[in-house]
Amino acid sequence: MDGKGRATDNIAIERFWRSLKYNEIYLQDYQSPRETRQGIERYIHLHNRYLPHQSLHNHTPEAVYTRAVLLPSTSE
Repeated sequence: MDGKGRATDNIAIERFWRSLKYNEIYLQDYQSPRETRQGIERYIHLHNRYLPHQSLHNHTPEAVYTRAVLLPSTSE
């Protein structure tokens, strides 16, 4: 956290890890590291491709990343 803007970059990552923990990891009873890895991969796929995000104006991260949709500019 020693550079300008680093705290705001961290917000998105912290939000993702919280979602992963509460929506996937804490709800499952994984029996092996392989099963855990597969569950996390499934959740990341779901998170990036199918779950709309409020901070992205209810678009998916994949749609924004591939520029299928354009977000309005926040610099006003």
